[in-house]
Amino acid sequence: MAVETRADSGVLRARNAVAVVFAANGFAMASWMSRIPEARDALSVTPGELGRLLLAISIGSILALPLAGALVHRFGARAVITGAAALDAFGVALAGTGAGVWGDAWVTAAGLFAFGLGTGVWDVAMNIDGAAVERRIGRTIMPRFHAGFSLGTVIGAGVGAACAGLGVPVVVHLIGAAVLVAVIPAFAAPFLLPAHEDEGQHESSPGGGLLRAWAEPRTLLIGLMVLALGLTEGTANDWLAVALVDGHDIPPWLGAVGFAVFLSAMTTGRVVGTVLLDRFGRTKVLWATMATAAVGVLLVVYGTWLPLVFFGAVVWGIGASLGFPVGMSAAADDPTRAAARVSVVSTVGYTAFLAGPPLLGYLADHVGTLHALLLVAVLLVPSALAVPAAAPPRNDPA
Repeated sequence: MAVETRADSGVLRARNAVAVVFAANGFAMASWMSRIPEARDALSVTPGELGRLLLAISIGSILALPLAGALVHRFGARAVITGAAALDAFGVALAGTGAGVWGDAWVTAAGLFAFGLGTGVWDVAMNIDGAAVERRIGRTIMPRFHAGFSLGTVIGAGVGAACAGLGVPVVVHLIGAAVLVAVIPAFAAPFLLPAHEDEGQHESSPGGGLLRAWAEPRTLLIGLMVLALGLTEGTANDWLAVALVDGHDIPPWLGAVGFAVFLSAMTTGRVVGTVLLDRFGRTKVLWATMATAAVGVLLVVYGTWLPLVFFGAVVWGIGASLGFPVGMSAAADDPTRAAARVSVVSTVGYTAFLAGPPLLGYLADHVGTLHALLLVAVLLVPSALAVPAAAPPRNDPA
């Protein structure tokens, strides 16, 4: 009994460590996203050019994601998360320096590329470890890990809004954020599940397992669902603050506040969503959140009263809250195939972050940044057809 207690205590520590790692990842993302309007102004780029600049993050992530599962298999989540966080921090600092000191789009793009590499590997590793902890605990908790990510983004966006309001230079803010991004995961990593217990160690042939996963219809359908829902979340990350500033004629600090409102709502949705998922199942909850997200986008775009627009950001955030974490849980339903499947689903899903920035930027050049957001509501309709693939296998009581 004493051994079981120690094991339970270790799982609880691992649960808390995973939540911290998710939060640090979100903090890094929002630190950059909250200063995009000022970086855009410092670089003197159009919406289309900004979209192509943000593409550097997506390219880095897409290149990293297919390799991440194999890295976790080889080195374990602890080492991979620590290394990826350090690379992520370097990218944030370089992007801040490129935009805030030199006003150089190429240097900024190089920083964003490194940021994307670190984020891609970090994302897969923390989801694999989170799925392992979820399975050890025996109930749905993955959305709460993503709530930790969202909480990190709320903190990051709040700090970004405060820095923007106080006139703190972009480079000072982002270098300070980079230090935290590198240090916090390093302290949390020793409490993650050991390498032999995380999901990356169940595959005897990571390369072959990855190729087999790419041929699985269910895995690919889950990936397509995550792609659409990732675009729903990622569009807000990249464009909501800019769209509010440009489309509703508000100052940058208030645009950052609107972004923080969206993130706060998404965090709340992820905390509450675990109860709804256990009660109603993945399919019904995902369909409901998709419809909610579409309504939120419409309110943000067509609202003429600023409180209604901010309410739309709340509704959008709640609707965007569960798609990505549920997709990761669905991909990891079978622990023996989790690393490969999470890597595939993440790769397909991150295509949204690859295609999203330039596509939204192109639309923004023609219809305005605010109305370009309507693409999200349109794409949610066909993506609803892929939702049944996320249901647990029939032999899984969850």
